[in-house]
Amino acid sequence: MLKKLPAAFKAAFPHTIPVMTGFLFLGIAYGVLMGSKGYDWPWILLISSAVYAGSLQFVGISLLSSAFNPLYAFMIALVINARHLFYGFSMLEKYSNTGKIKPYLIFGMCDETFSLLHSIEPPPHVEKRLFMLAITMMHQIYWVLGGVVGGVIKPLVVFDTRGLDFVMTAFFVAIFIDQWRLKRNRSPALIGLAAATVSLFIFGAEGFIIPAMALIIICLAMFQKKIAKGADN
Repeated sequence: MLKKLPAAFKAAFPHTIPVMTGFLFLGIAYGVLMGSKGYDWPWILLISSAVYAGSLQFVGISLLSSAFNPLYAFMIALVINARHLFYGFSMLEKYSNTGKIKPYLIFGMCDETFSLLHSIEPPPHVEKRLFMLAITMMHQIYWVLGGVVGGVIKPLVVFDTRGLDFVMTAFFVAIFIDQWRLKRNRSPALIGLAAATVSLFIFGAEGFIIPAMALIIICLAMFQKKIAKGADN
């Protein structure tokens, strides 16, 4: 298997370039923010390697710098990453014959990896499971590398980093706008907007995130077939 890996990485790399640019930028922003909270690059390397969940890691910065509340941390981690349940179900067939690398493929699943693995196929001379492994590994390497670079350069950063944590919010706003521009199916965007608005009204600004995410997941699960049908039309 090791002899075949270089060919798999060579074939997969061009497909990962767009993700690389995004992950390096977001990773550097994450590393700078972690450094501003007193966490040096070894901590960033450890967390990015073991957790590897971009949005959760940004949220985790506030969790690490606030009063210890394990139940809240567990709940918010569960809700934020609950979308991976849907990813997992849809990847059962693709991962069925991946052998010993299957646990890592499951661990390394993220939004961008899921998208690539569903949209592209390896060239004939590259084994499919190694192609998937190469994409998954490179995506994680980009994210971890960006975070470490951000942590290393934090002492050199002379500008005010307040507000830099908004980068993830801006990222999701961009995704929402892109979803809205796809006029063929605005249902997921409307569900997210409605769930967030209702939860904000009921629970307030301090406690609406978990209920909003839970409501979004429930609605997407209930109307999954209708949403998929709308996307196909």
